[in-house]
Amino acid sequence: MLSPTMTASRPSTGQQLSIFDAPSPSGSEDRTHHALDEASWVDHIHAWLPEPEALFAELAALAGWEQRSRWMFTRTVIEPRLTAEFPSLADATIVEVRRIGEQLSQRYGVPYDSAWLNLYRDHNDSTGWHADRPASLCPTAVVPVLSLGATRRFLLRPSQGGRSKVLVVKAGDLVVMGGRCQRDWVHAVPKETVRAGARISVNFGSSSQACDG
Repeated sequence: MLSPTMTASRPSTGQQLSIFDAPSPSGSEDRTHHALDEASWVDHIHAWLPEPEALFAELAALAGWEQRSRWMFTRTVIEPRLTAEFPSLADATIVEVRRIGEQLSQRYGVPYDSAWLNLYRDHNDSTGWHADRPASLCPTAVVPVLSLGATRRFLLRPSQGGRSKVLVVKAGDLVVMGGRCQRDWVHAVPKETVRAGARISVNFGSSSQACDG
């Protein structure tokens, strides 16, 4: 499954991540808060997941990656990335994904019960402007995205058009979109002009997130 630009070692048997037991090395969270407008925000939590390489290797080795197509405007196009999903976090085969979902549920008070994974194989893979569904159907929603692997740009802009905000997201970073971000803003991962390795994003979803904001 891994191409030459996606080389990674599998974690040793029994290896565990320390995110749930240990504080960050600095003793405090390195978080950048962006108020996009009066009702929308995004948090960029740097190095949220210690030792992200182990989880990247485990997810990259999944057998469920597939390239999907979507209808855009007047034709069907092949998505320039691979996707996989855990429709039920409770049944996820990767223990650490379940544990991370549980911690995020506790932190944000949202019952995350699914995960959608995107694999950007190299700098040529991307995703265009979009909002996450079904979160975009809620007036307000909190959507966490964990980044693993290569550093990539994560862009946000108003859904009606306007200047983009650029986040440079590294392995282990957590990007959390909240407020009306899924209603009034869209986001994208663009192609890069310089060579980049593989990146996996883990997007946590909730089938019962309150839509009463």
